[in-house]
Amino acid sequence: METAQGETALATALGARIRGTAIGPEDPAYADARLVHNGMIDRRPALIARCRDAADVIQALAFARGEGLDVTVRCGAHSGSGQASVDGALQIDLTPIGYVHVDPVQRLARVGGGAMLGDVDHATHGFGLAAPFGTVSTTGVGGLTLGGGVGYLSRRWGLSIDNLVGADVVLADGTFVSASEDANSDLFWALRGGGGNFGIVTEFRFQLHPVGNVIGGPMLWPLDKTEQILSLYRDWMPEQPDDIYAFFAVLSVPPGDPFPAELHLRKACALVWCNTAPEAEAKEAMDTFRAVAPPMLDGTGEMPFPALQSAFDPLLPFGTRMYWRGGVVKEVPDAAIPEYERFGNSAPTWASQTHVYPIDAAASRPGVDSTAWPWRDARWSQVFVGVDYEPGRDDELRDWAVGFSEALRPYSMDAGYVNFMMDEGDDRVRGAYGPNYERLTQIKAKYDPDNVFHANHNIRPAS
Repeated sequence: METAQGETALATALGARIRGTAIGPEDPAYADARLVHNGMIDRRPALIARCRDAADVIQALAFARGEGLDVTVRCGAHSGSGQASVDGALQIDLTPIGYVHVDPVQRLARVGGGAMLGDVDHATHGFGLAAPFGTVSTTGVGGLTLGGGVGYLSRRWGLSIDNLVGADVVLADGTFVSASEDANSDLFWALRGGGGNFGIVTEFRFQLHPVGNVIGGPMLWPLDKTEQILSLYRDWMPEQPDDIYAFFAVLSVPPGDPFPAELHLRKACALVWCNTAPEAEAKEAMDTFRAVAPPMLDGTGEMPFPALQSAFDPLLPFGTRMYWRGGVVKEVPDAAIPEYERFGNSAPTWASQTHVYPIDAAASRPGVDSTAWPWRDARWSQVFVGVDYEPGRDDELRDWAVGFSEALRPYSMDAGYVNFMMDEGDDRVRGAYGPNYERLTQIKAKYDPDNVFHANHNIRPAS
């Protein structure tokens, strides 16, 4: 349908079939409902279905197929490429399905497909438990998990997908199934890293782990200490026990509280810690870096895990303009290290940054073919993100992120991570799955032969 009148009629027709809300372009709620986290993305779906349960999802999917509309799925809408929203499509919005039910005895959580990381943290922390997710609490559980899930607890407990024990899924033909090691195991394998290609997950089931307070937070050094800090970090981190964690970053000190005014906008390299080790062992680990170069800011201490997970949320508010590039890395050789300082100095805005996340230890122990996410032999996952809060510099953000990524490409595995990708073409998608790609195409052909779920980093069904 191309006219506003036609789209309003669609919303009325769909609204009669679901318990949730159908929002068309004439609805006052549409202007906000269509937006995604990345302010660079400005798209206008024909219709938004805010679904309250799996039955709503089934009805909305059937409606879209009957009307010949493309289908997108919205969880947290944090995707850099804005996959939740496509012009002229029907967006299936899962955010009302945001429940989290915790079984503290079995240490399991049932998580609705529209929940955010912060929802899970809130529900689990009261029981002294946590699930391994990312580093920003406003991220959606669905997108993060289906792409792999790298974060603060990856060295201790593995990726998000390594802690997924089951899922409920609406398939392309409207069938509702459960997937686990014991049921539809091929689908379960593909969901663990294969993105949103295989169905709409309305519930995730996660194994939880004992995590209460952690010893963490940021340490910042002047940017000219990058060689010292990064060369030590890249050699030291892989030798540490699973309960020691820090990611490396190049950034600028944010110009606001709680950062000291004399450091505002100062270019820096950093380690952001999340240690689940006992206090003495965590202190010994952090003292390793304090001894090499005293930090200009040391914000580390004991804190509730959810406090760390949400600490940097204010730096990435809804509507932030972002361009992402990312990849996986086995080694950080000496020749690569000067590029971090060079691109740190040339960042187009103070909010632009790069992070180097460790994905060794527990995250590296499953086999390459144990899940769809294949990079178990990598040590690091890296993201370059150009960031601004106002329009006008999008090209600069993109050029910086791409330039930084390309400068380090000779030292990387030349493989992407779908959670850190923009619209980068079929070759990059294939590269993100490496040796597991062909198996994924076969499973795609079984569960979605018509490629209904193609508004993503698309795995095309085998012919």
